[in-house]
Amino acid sequence: MTGCWLAIDTASDRASTAAGVPPTAAASAIVSGTRRHAAEILHLVDEVLRQAKARTADLAGIVVADGPGSFTGLRIGWAAAKGLAHEHSVPLLAFPALLAAAVGAAHHVGSGAIAVCFDALRGQVFGAVYRLSPTTVETLVAPDVLTIAELAARSPIPPRVAAGDGALRYPEQVLAWTGVVPLGLENLAPGAESLLALVARGAVGRPVEAAGEPVYGRPAEAQAKWEARHGRPLPDPTGHAG
Repeated sequence: MTGCWLAIDTASDRASTAAGVPPTAAASAIVSGTRRHAAEILHLVDEVLRQAKARTADLAGIVVADGPGSFTGLRIGWAAAKGLAHEHSVPLLAFPALLAAAVGAAHHVGSGAIAVCFDALRGQVFGAVYRLSPTTVETLVAPDVLTIAELAARSPIPPRVAAGDGALRYPEQVLAWTGVVPLGLENLAPGAESLLALVARGAVGRPVEAAGEPVYGRPAEAQAKWEARHGRPLPDPTGHAG
């Protein structure tokens, strides 16, 4: 398939892949459960390329979901995307998974402000607010780790809807803020499909180089515990703190 792009979204509990010529996904696949991401991601890639009648050698580019989001999930998706991009010398772009979910929610409510909240545990969400139209994407609240109250306080206007497992975890707070029952990720098109749509809309993705890393949002639980125990940042593999 000429001009085929591959999209990978593993930022949340719901991992997805899609393949097609943006903005259309000729094929998509989903698996739920973060612990299954590592075992399933390459199978999902193979499946959507087979359905789209494309080969990895045919790819025009790859788009991957950025964070903040699941530390383990992001690492798995980015490893697969970077490996394929390097092997086939194609561009790799990253868009926030929260933005991809907002694009999915826009299919339900149309243009306007949309909040997206992924569950970050500890009473917090990975949250953002975007204002979408058929031709524009405006970030009203940039992705961050927040409580629902903090996200609402930062938003200049109430969103038309809030979506994501984080919104479902705190439904009363979300309903008080938006006046609308939140949408779960299962109610939205797969995030990978929305990533393809963002490529076609001309939204500015983050080019990912070989050494690029996702925006995790906060350290992994194991890193946080190590730093608390030792009282200093965890060194990276090169020996630098970070």
